[in-house]
Amino acid sequence: MSIREHLTELERRHASLEKEISGSVHHPSMDELEVANLKRQKLKLKDEISRLRVSG
Repeated sequence: MSIREHLTELERRHASLEKEISGSVHHPSMDELEVANLKRQKLKLKDEISRLRVSG
């Protein structure tokens, strides 16, 4: 997998997490701990995307 393909996949996963987090605001059954975990995952993806953009 090329760096560009990897970056595209990371961006897709980041967007997916963003949608899931946004949807959880309107979904009362979502646990705050789960939302925090999703936000943490999203931040990790953002950091990796930034790192790849700088090095790529």
